[in-house]
Amino acid sequence: MEVDASGTSSVAPGDTRDSLPAMTTGADDDLFAASSRDSWAGSDASAASMPPLAVRMRPRSLDEVRGQHDVLRPGSPLRRLIEGHAGAAGPLSAIIWGPPGTGKTTLAHLVANTAGRRFVELSAVTAGVKDVRAVMEAAARERDMYDRQTVLFLDEIHRFTKAQQDALLPGVENRLVVLVAATTENPSFSVIAPLLSRSMLITLGLLSDDELDDVLASALAEERGLAGVFTLEPQARQHVIRMAGGDARRALTALEAAAGVALDAQPAGRADDQKIPIDLSQVEQAVAHAAVRYDRAGDQHYDVASALIKSMRGSDVDAALHYLARMLEAGEDPRFIARRIVIAASEDVGMADPTALQTAVAAMHAVAQIGMPEARIILAQAVVHNAMAPKSNASYLGINEAIADIRAGKGGPVPAHLRGSGYVGATRLGHGQGYAYPHDDPSGVVPQQYLPDDLLAGTDYYRPTDRGFEQSLSSRWARLRDRIRAT
Repeated sequence: MEVDASGTSSVAPGDTRDSLPAMTTGADDDLFAASSRDSWAGSDASAASMPPLAVRMRPRSLDEVRGQHDVLRPGSPLRRLIEGHAGAAGPLSAIIWGPPGTGKTTLAHLVANTAGRRFVELSAVTAGVKDVRAVMEAAARERDMYDRQTVLFLDEIHRFTKAQQDALLPGVENRLVVLVAATTENPSFSVIAPLLSRSMLITLGLLSDDELDDVLASALAEERGLAGVFTLEPQARQHVIRMAGGDARRALTALEAAAGVALDAQPAGRADDQKIPIDLSQVEQAVAHAAVRYDRAGDQHYDVASALIKSMRGSDVDAALHYLARMLEAGEDPRFIARRIVIAASEDVGMADPTALQTAVAAMHAVAQIGMPEARIILAQAVVHNAMAPKSNASYLGINEAIADIRAGKGGPVPAHLRGSGYVGATRLGHGQGYAYPHDDPSGVVPQQYLPDDLLAGTDYYRPTDRGFEQSLSSRWARLRDRIRAT
């Protein structure tokens, strides 16, 4: 549907069943005005007709948006687009990429709410090329007859085929429409290059715990939300935030469900002015998800992380996967977990299986690109590799002993033949003279002093184990050391 200049509703050929009404700039036609008319309490609207809490709490202005400070900073392209500061270059189309519940649809509505713009929404799930062309034709009429610009919001653009995306190009290139497309998938792989080059890419991040807390506080207090009828107990609030995992919509949906459970549990005759508490058990019942006893800011954060590391070190795969699951289900940042696995791969596996570090580093990069919930699979693979690998902490012990010597004041001047000789005056100082180039020897190894004089006797930092790949290094290092130090 769309709303024409006179405010009359009509069905446009480009609309789909998932389309929202077009927006004009009058207060009566504001998309968000309807959300403030219905509140949890004091409304005659039935529960069936009341929009979900997440819809009612959708930000109506930039001031109400939580998170995304980088892309909404003053002067940023997206902020200028929302505020209507097109400048000499005119408004740019935008592709908004981010996880669910981070504000993609909200930002699209804010762009459309700018004065003088007509808003049309399509969903890539149901729309096709015919719908896109109909929108373009209607946009041309709006421009020619009313000098009004059309904002086309295309949700889930990654579901459009190449041919369907091609249909958008003429309208975007000629600025017949300002395209605001939303996707949860990497646009580099799901959006055609010509469309990417004609649009600015906006990347949204997950909301922080503090930002989700602000979202919940607003929903509890505001009239369009739960209107101050409920209170959310601290443990219940923490569980909702953990469950949401940075997704504001998920947090609000869980809150609304928990409010329903809490309301049903109230005894008959409760005073109307008495606030209804929502406790942890009611949140668990509402979302069918038990709270994991885990505090990301307290002792349990470190206890469970320590148990994961020690289980991998002890080669108990089942225990390691258990603690990994506990951390993930508690909402722990998967990037933190990945970093711990990388450290463990080097500290506890080391050269007994050098590929463990490769797996861990690859997992860390993959987790950063993919995110949850799929990141759990990648982390599990890295945990299993670490736990099953042969173990050696020889490298870890070696660097610690070397650092201990440095802190004890050991380590004299660098031998003259090892010093840099690539600058003016180095030769005169004798730097580099007498250095034996190992590649000139058929074996690739030459007898030569590398350690400072005071560490020549008895220094033995690296002591390879006889486990895994390091077993072959033990005999090799013994031969190398004998050859090098035969001076």
